[in-house]
Amino acid sequence: MNLKPKITHVILFNFLIFSITVNAQERLNIPQPKIKFKESSIYKNELPKQNTLSGYLGMRYFDNLRKRLLAIDEKGILDGFIHRPGKQVWIGEHVGKYLESAANTWIITKDPDLKRQMDRIAMTLISTQLPNGYLGTYSPDKYWTAWDVWVHKYDLYGLLAYYRVTGNQKALGAARKIGDLLCQTFGDSPGQRNIILSGTHVGMAATSILDPMADLYRWTGDTKYLDFCNYLVRSYDTPEGPKIVSTLLKEKQVDKVANAKAYEMLSNLVGILKLYRLTGDQKLLSASQIAFNDIVSKRLYISGTASDHEHFKNDFELQANNEAHMGEGCVTVTWMQFNIQMFAITGELKYFDEIEKSVYNQLLAAENPQTGCVSYYTPLMGKKPYGCEINCCVSSVPRGIALLPYLNYGKINNMPSVLLYESATITDSINILNKSGQLIQLTVKSEFPKEGVTTIGVNTTYSSKFTLQLRVPSWSSNFKATINGKMYNEVSKGWIKINRKWEKGDKINVSYDIPVKVLDGGKSYPGFIALRRGPQLLSLDSSLNTSVNPDIPIVLKSDLSNIQLNNAIRSLPQNWVGRQVYSLPVETNRGVDRILTLVPFAEAGQTGAKSNVWIPFRQNK
Repeated sequence: MNLKPKITHVILFNFLIFSITVNAQERLNIPQPKIKFKESSIYKNELPKQNTLSGYLGMRYFDNLRKRLLAIDEKGILDGFIHRPGKQVWIGEHVGKYLESAANTWIITKDPDLKRQMDRIAMTLISTQLPNGYLGTYSPDKYWTAWDVWVHKYDLYGLLAYYRVTGNQKALGAARKIGDLLCQTFGDSPGQRNIILSGTHVGMAATSILDPMADLYRWTGDTKYLDFCNYLVRSYDTPEGPKIVSTLLKEKQVDKVANAKAYEMLSNLVGILKLYRLTGDQKLLSASQIAFNDIVSKRLYISGTASDHEHFKNDFELQANNEAHMGEGCVTVTWMQFNIQMFAITGELKYFDEIEKSVYNQLLAAENPQTGCVSYYTPLMGKKPYGCEINCCVSSVPRGIALLPYLNYGKINNMPSVLLYESATITDSINILNKSGQLIQLTVKSEFPKEGVTTIGVNTTYSSKFTLQLRVPSWSSNFKATINGKMYNEVSKGWIKINRKWEKGDKINVSYDIPVKVLDGGKSYPGFIALRRGPQLLSLDSSLNTSVNPDIPIVLKSDLSNIQLNNAIRSLPQNWVGRQVYSLPVETNRGVDRILTLVPFAEAGQTGAKSNVWIPFRQNK
């Protein structure tokens, strides 16, 4: 499916301003969880009253709505429930993934077409639930085999997300019926099934239901769901179990856990972190911190994803071509979710740095901005295999893009904090002198990631003194903020904190350099380099480089520590989505001058051409 709406940039921009806006009054009746986390949250990743994205991320967010979510194959994702058994053993996961993406998007956009579609799909799904609570896609003789628990996991994700944004009691009731059935069916009491034997990948597919079961406990307050979560963690260390926590604590390597399947393991770890937040069990957090350190130091691609043929591989084995099946889209999104939980727990910016890296590179690269189709694996070297047919990653990648408005702004230690420098309009309620209800509106205007200049207008209901935090990205340099001639450039733990009495109409002028960094190819690509501009990887799209042989090593004409890129906007074809393109003069190893044309990896390959992030390189002698 190739959707290319003929909309001018001005009309599209105005549509975004109109549509990606949350009306505070419409959100007053949203239900709240009955259980609060036992461990306090440093980062509050709930939406503010309004968060309007209208910059680069806003455009991609809108693309995800129009070209992917509203183009969903409704019949295809529901057929396995309406006509059991489904055509695929995992066919049931797609409805839940859609509902979660749609719910997170509708609460921002209030798009009426999305609401009608979401309601229709949710009600159809609920209507297929059996009286005992079963909501899978299997025939009775195959219940609780292979991916049946996994399907119910995604039912729970979708139903709870739909309930969260609509308050629909039927959705919550259906979720509770699933939870009750699972609690009756699985456990370590006589007559109950062993959940490890009811799922694939050493049981990790089935036990990953820990994540939405923790959410079900929060929404209902029913302690049997918490008991079930604890059973799942106990089941890890049964003879047949994956031993996730104990192996991480002992071996300190994710590739030593079970069969090293990345998606299922990360999904368990997201649930493990939620259970830690509910119980305070320190070993759950410790195991998760070990997993993070191991992945980042040894198994993470420069684009912010992991997995080779869907598994964690040996140390520093990071083959990035099509044959390696690198960067499964489901892994990218679950890695983001894992880091969101770690950031919420600790407030440490190293976790947000990983989120930013994933967003601007692997996540957006996985969805074609022209068509909305998704690549299951998104290589750094070669053609991105975009497709719109139903599969797990076509359903997962929109989940990640739907999270974007949860990431550009939030409260850190209850202080309003700007995290990404994208154009946006944000309205939030803050506490001043222990009094709640003070409204603050931030109007962010920016050309980021193209330019390193941002203005933030600050308006409050009345003049008041409070602290506003600005994240200083780890890739930036010369970051400073100026208000009425006064400069703020003192950085503490990655933040500039501006504590002052704010007056209506105050404006923060933010500037920062966006340096170009040369990355070494390492063990997997010796003799290669990659170029990263700010958070964005740059790629050599072959359709824009018809005179360049990507296999011939280049010699840079500038010093490696001072790469200068030139704007090459005129080199883009008319239908190209994106306004960033750079030229770099180089010399080949045969002494021939060439101009490399580079675009962000997130946009490369959109016309079907091959693209290369790793470029063969020869040091100039």
